[in-house]
Amino acid sequence: MNLLFVCSENRLRSPTAEAVFAEYHGVEAIGAGTNSDAATPVSGDLIEWADVILVMESSHRNKISKKYRSLLKNKKLAVLDIPDIYECMDPQLIKLLKVKVPQYVNL
Repeated sequence: MNLLFVCSENRLRSPTAEAVFAEYHGVEAIGAGTNSDAATPVSGDLIEWADVILVMESSHRNKISKKYRSLLKNKKLAVLDIPDIYECMDPQLIKLLKVKVPQYVNL
């Protein structure tokens, strides 16, 4: 299963999610950001690659939906509602991800 995690800059939340879920058997995880200066910007190739797209905030869903509408037809796109208040690999962020992600993905 290919999971794409999206935040704004791909520096804190999505890299944390990528690191955590890449450890799961049968899961490939990549983090990306909606901003043009993100460490790894969201691209059409990443959208096509992903089985499930998990965004941190509604604003990320809105940006992706607007820019990649045609690529999202058979994709699961979910908002995790995780605010930008955590550092990379923050234990609270990891705990939150482990609670929220399985609501959308069978791991």
